[in-house]
Amino acid sequence: MTQLSVFREYGEEFERRLRLRTFPLAVKLLEKEADIPEGAKRPKKDFGYHMFACQGFAMSRRDGTVVAQLKEDMWCFEPVVGFGLAEPPAYFLEGHNRFPQDVETLEAGSHFAEEFPRLEPGKYIGIVSAPLSKVTFEPDVVVFYCDTLQLNMLLLGREYKDGRGVKCNISNHAACVFAIVPPMQNGKCQVAVPCRGDHYRAMAGNDQMIFSTPKDKLADILLGLRHAEEYGWKLPMNYFVEHETELPESYIKLGKMLGMDMEGARAGK
Repeated sequence: MTQLSVFREYGEEFERRLRLRTFPLAVKLLEKEADIPEGAKRPKKDFGYHMFACQGFAMSRRDGTVVAQLKEDMWCFEPVVGFGLAEPPAYFLEGHNRFPQDVETLEAGSHFAEEFPRLEPGKYIGIVSAPLSKVTFEPDVVVFYCDTLQLNMLLLGREYKDGRGVKCNISNHAACVFAIVPPMQNGKCQVAVPCRGDHYRAMAGNDQMIFSTPKDKLADILLGLRHAEEYGWKLPMNYFVEHETELPESYIKLGKMLGMDMEGARAGK
């Protein structure tokens, strides 16, 4: 089995287990034009217009189009800066893209610029996206647009190996950057919020969040989801109101240790 077929199988399993509305998104940073997959669409060349990075991602995750975006294809400067496609100008570093429309002072805008995730300028020339289940290239990061229950399941799968939560920098700007750059830099999973551009220009849902992971964490997350299913945690999930439900044995023990009234508590998965 080739590595690409493994990624495709991962994609199919995530689709089945999470019942996502759109495909899990495979994303790769491009170092040279020769890295662009055969058949990938280029917005300016193939469609005749520029696109926001989130619009290219939306095409990939909604209809399965492979989209490659270089600097000349992009219509928003933030991924150009975040993905290292150009050096950030002093105007950005001083905070002008946030002040005065978003923040109280220019200094506050500069704080955003200071914390803005950025890859090394000059290393990459662009980015390509495709559905994970149909991918023809090895991704750097996999991105899930999910509702809060699906996010809960992804976090459950992620925590299976080490029990640690996700610590991340979240902003209302540049979801494409905040979802992709940190996993590239630190090799850890990330949670991000669809930004205004993602909502208004790429139709992200009001109930959606973003979970992203380096490619080498995919197998562990799936192991966690398979393990969770053994204990009854899977989608779809039935909803019902029940008082004093069965609890894991560890919950009962801890409740008693804390002095809680656990009389009549029933152990279950």
